[in-house]
Amino acid sequence: MKHLLATLIAGLFAVSSFAASHAGAPMAGASAAKEAASAKKAEGKAKAQTKKAAASEKKEEAKK
Repeated sequence: MKHLLATLIAGLFAVSSFAASHAGAPMAGASAAKEAASAKKAEGKAKAQTKKAAASEKKEEAKK
């Protein structure tokens, strides 16, 4: 009976420690994809701002 009880307690400890080690850790693939998407979005915004600035410069030159 003592062996059975010791086995059950050891099993509970093993399962809970395994579950706790994975509880708060984010998946590497998901966070990497988010970072890549946000970097790509920021790059697109920078290009759009550059195009707007170039267009406004051309308009100012045309007015002169």
